[in-house]
Amino acid sequence: MPRYKLLIEYDGGPFVGWQRQRAGLSVQGVLEAAIGRFCQAEVTVLAAGRTDAGVHAAGQVVHVDLPRDYPADTVRDALNFHMKPHPVAVLAAEAVGDDFHARFSATGRAYLYRLLNRRAPAVLERGRAWWVATALDAGAMAEAARHLLGHHDFTTFRASECQAKSPVKTLDLLEVSRDGDLILIRAAARSFLHHQVRNMVGTLKLVGEGKWRPDDVRAALAARDRARGGPTAPPEGLYLTAVRY
Repeated sequence: MPRYKLLIEYDGGPFVGWQRQRAGLSVQGVLEAAIGRFCQAEVTVLAAGRTDAGVHAAGQVVHVDLPRDYPADTVRDALNFHMKPHPVAVLAAEAVGDDFHARFSATGRAYLYRLLNRRAPAVLERGRAWWVATALDAGAMAEAARHLLGHHDFTTFRASECQAKSPVKTLDLLEVSRDGDLILIRAAARSFLHHQVRNMVGTLKLVGEGKWRPDDVRAALAARDRARGGPTAPPEGLYLTAVRY
């Protein structure tokens, strides 16, 4: 069966997350149903990462085995037609070898977290950024973020339901910048723990508010205790932006 690699984007707001579940609409379910209508076959789609409910993707990668060969552009256009009106789009499709795996072949993943930092509530950004009315010091947040770079035990930033075998990860990038009312936090690593990015963002927000000093983040990391970290940032500000192979 020919294998296809799909680059997709979606608005995570209406979904219970990427993964198909017993109840609720999932991105995986929408995509598999569209492929079923196109190919008249039951398929399973595997993704580079399982995004949570409310989390968006601009560069999610999946693979699927189809019953026969199709032109890549036909696959893209047919799936986009059959997924209407759900907010999911296939940006590109390509035929790949049987040894390609969306998850296990990946060598890196990148995320963007967006905070809307202004007194006025979110209107156009509602559901697409975390609105924080309290003034945040992006410079202090950037200084704190540097303490998290590198190879560490990230237990402090790991969700209790995380199924990873080890809490040790190598964080290659964690940058904080301001663009007008938006504070942008970019993170990149080979892989992440469950809620790691959102937990790091929630902790950096405490620094931005002045409740923590940048060095407090280093102490929290060293504690290897989730209770010593900041709150989990809400899902609507998080985007899976790219997967590297």
